[in-house]
Amino acid sequence: MSLEVVGKIKVIGDVQEVSASYKKRELVVATEEQYPQFISIEFPQDKTVLLDFFNVGDAVKVSINLGGREWVNPAGETKYFNSIKGWKIEKQ
Repeated sequence: MSLEVVGKIKVIGDVQEVSASYKKRELVVATEEQYPQFISIEFPQDKTVLLDFFNVGDAVKVSINLGGREWVNPAGETKYFNSIKGWKIEKQ
């Protein structure tokens, strides 16, 4: 599912080496509405470099994919997780 988030950059995280084959970088965007939302967006792998051209406070539009998955833990309980992954970012 592809969506967009519009707002101002609140946080640009450092690149995190999760494993030998996976890295990610976190971006937090504060929406500009009556009750602002602080949306954490993960930029994975080769998309981490997209954030090099932005600064905290920049107004942006971020194209995201919203994903979800199911996981059954060792006790047999089913858990659900959501992910928000960025793939494009533009200054507004």
